[in-house]
Amino acid sequence: MARVTRKLGLSLGADLCWPAAFEAILDQLDLHLEIDGDTVTFEHERVRVEPFDLRYTPKYDLILDRLTHWYMVSREWVKKAVLMDGVYVLNNPWAIQSYEKHTSYCAMMRLGMPIPDTWMIPAKSYDVTEHADLEVTVDRYNALFSLDAVGESVGYPAFLKPYDGGGWVGVKQVKTPGELHAAYDASGKRVHHLQAAVKDWDVFIRGIGVGPQVNVIRYDPDKPLHGRYVVDFDYLDGDELERAQKITRVINAFHAWDFNSCEMLRADGVLFPIDFANACPDSQVTSLHYHFPWLVKALLRWSIFCAATKRPVTLNANWRPYLDIADDESLSFDEKLDRYHDLAMAHFDGDAFDAFCEQHLGDLDRIALDYFSSDAFKQAVRAKVAALYPAHEIEPFTEHFYGLVQFWCKTERDRLGVS
Repeated sequence: MARVTRKLGLSLGADLCWPAAFEAILDQLDLHLEIDGDTVTFEHERVRVEPFDLRYTPKYDLILDRLTHWYMVSREWVKKAVLMDGVYVLNNPWAIQSYEKHTSYCAMMRLGMPIPDTWMIPAKSYDVTEHADLEVTVDRYNALFSLDAVGESVGYPAFLKPYDGGGWVGVKQVKTPGELHAAYDASGKRVHHLQAAVKDWDVFIRGIGVGPQVNVIRYDPDKPLHGRYVVDFDYLDGDELERAQKITRVINAFHAWDFNSCEMLRADGVLFPIDFANACPDSQVTSLHYHFPWLVKALLRWSIFCAATKRPVTLNANWRPYLDIADDESLSFDEKLDRYHDLAMAHFDGDAFDAFCEQHLGDLDRIALDYFSSDAFKQAVRAKVAALYPAHEIEPFTEHFYGLVQFWCKTERDRLGVS
C-alpha cells in the first residue's frame, strides 16, 4: 500500500473568505482515504502567477480556478495543465472561453427550454483602425436595419445586454422605443442581445451548481449586493425546487461546467432560465452570507472527490445525446428534461459521488459546523469586509455577516440533531 498525496491548487483573484474556510476545513478533516490500495492524503496551495515552461509538469492534481475568465496568463497556464498534464480544473477553461451567453442561449433553446425571445444586434460603432478590412466589410455587408422593428418583435420591457458579458455590466432595461435607441446609441463597440423581459414574474432564483450539487436560492436583483441572496425557505414548492435543480444540472453538464450559477424567473408557474453562463459565481461571505457554508462544503466535496478518484477532465462536450432527445417529437418537454437530467447525472458520476461522500466524508458536516461557529471564521469574515467596506462599517457588517452564518449554524445543528 502506497501513500499518495493529492495537491489542490487554488487559483485566486481577490478571494479571501472562501479560500480561508476551504483550507481550514480541509486541514481539520485530515483525510487519509483508502482508495484502490493506496492511502490518499491532501494538501492545498495558493497558485502563484509566474513565467512557465510549456513542458514543465505542474505539481497539482486539481485546480480550483477563479481567474481564467479574465486573466490571460492564468487562463493559458490552466489550458497547458489540462491539455498536457491531465490536471482536473474547475472549470474547463475552453468551456468558459467559448460558451458565452450567446452559445448558452442557443443551446438551451435547442433543448426546448423556455428562454425569453432574444435577438442579436450588430455593434453601434466600430473602430476601423482595428482591422484592415473592417471598414470595407461594414460598408459593403452590414445591412441597414430598423431598431424599432427589432424592439417591436421582442416587445417591451426588454433588456439590452452584451452577448458575452457578466456581472450585470452593460445591462440596461428598456421600456420604450426611445429608451432602446438611447441605450443602443450608448452601447459602443460591444455586440449586444436584446432579450424580452419575463412579465409578471413573482420569484427570482439562482441555482448554484458544484458538480451534481445544487443550491437554489431566492435572489433580489434590486437590493445591494449584500442583500441579493435572500434567506427564505418557502418560495418554491417541492416540484418547482426539483425542476430548478434539474435545469441547473443540465445546463452545467451540457457545457461541461463544474461550478456555475443559473438565474431563473418564475411566471405563471413556469421557470424561465434567463442567465446561465456564470462560471465564476458569487463566492464571498459578503454576498452569500447564510448560504456561504453550503458553497464551501460543496467545493470541498467535489474537489476531494475529483482529486481522490483522478476524475478525467471533460475536454470535449458531447452534445449529440441531448440533441437526439430534443429531436424526439414523441416526448413532452418534461419527459425530455428528465432524460437530459439522466445524462447530466451520468456526466457528474452522481451515484459514485454520493457513495464516495457517504464513505469518506462523514465528518465534514460536523467539522464545518465547528469552523463556521469559530472565532477563526469570524476573523476571515472581518478580513473580507475590511477589503470592501469603509472603516466605520467594518465592525457592523462583520457582525451582520457572521450573525447570518450563525443562523445557518443553528439550522444546521437542528438538521444534524446536535447541540
